[in-house]
Amino acid sequence: MDKPEYFAAGDTIFGTHGQLDPWSWVWRPSPRPNGARAVSARAALMLLKPAGTARKLPIGLIGPREATPEELVAAQAIGAGLADMGLTLICGGKSGVMEAGAKGCLEAGGLTIGLVPDHDWRAANPFIALPIATGLSEARNMIIAKSCEVLIAIGGSYGTITEVAYGLHFSKPVLGLPGAPEVAGLETVDGPEAALSRAADHLLYRVQVS
Repeated sequence: MDKPEYFAAGDTIFGTHGQLDPWSWVWRPSPRPNGARAVSARAALMLLKPAGTARKLPIGLIGPREATPEELVAAQAIGAGLADMGLTLICGGKSGVMEAGAKGCLEAGGLTIGLVPDHDWRAANPFIALPIATGLSEARNMIIAKSCEVLIAIGGSYGTITEVAYGLHFSKPVLGLPGAPEVAGLETVDGPEAALSRAADHLLYRVQVS
């Protein structure tokens, strides 16, 4: 992926192709105003959040229920970081990495969606604001991968491997912290901060041109 440049004039974001329409998620032809300052993709998303004009695009957080303490800390940090960027966290809605990530996101003011494998939405962990009972068991992993813009994997399990594979099959960017399944095409990052920055890079890179 190339490294595009982004600029901010107040809470308006500009790039190579013009001005970002954060609701339609397209670049509109528009000259960059004088005095616009260079910003990272992550900073650009954080500038859009207070205006409330951006769609809360979903970022998938995937990982095992039986997670290590370090993985839980990382998941919570990523959840909080997604909330800071005004993004939505979508996950499998259960325990472990999913619950830690949802906790971080919800407590930071973000929106959390859980696609639980059960028939009853009450099976979701207590930090899921929008629980969806799929009744699909592990088949709901495909829906998670299909519905998000970027996937972030923490830790490994058979379920996580399927979500990584589905994400790559659907041509989604898939980021993996150390310990994530080693699958060809997965982009390895060294921690939560790097994962959040790369997720923002991929998100703005995927914006369409009008």
